[in-house]
Amino acid sequence: MALPTFNPPVPPSAGLSNEPKINLFANEFGDGYTQRSPKGLNHIRDMPELKFELLTSVQAAGVVAFLRERGGYKPFLYTLPDETTAKRWTCAKWKHTRDEAGRNTITATLEQDFSIAS
Repeated sequence: MALPTFNPPVPPSAGLSNEPKINLFANEFGDGYTQRSPKGLNHIRDMPELKFELLTSVQAAGVVAFLRERGGYKPFLYTLPDETTAKRWTCAKWKHTRDEAGRNTITATLEQDFSIAS
């Protein structure tokens, strides 16, 4: 089964931030010596934070509906700004805010997905 593609109604705001998640084994020995090694082949996961601003209520509802449907654990495809290839992502953290003028903003933190299941 093909993965769905996340197609937000507007591109994310400028200023994309990415705080990679790095998984390591670490063993501490005497005298302050520590030995580290990666946990698996894909031990570095990108975790970009995207911000979609000035969304209408309908657009915001569509983005939230997509993220809710994926449930934080089901992967989807998305191409980051300035990249040409879609990657697999999950999204277990997002925030929807609406200001007094009715403008909607959604901030979502994606986590790169390396699972083999679709």
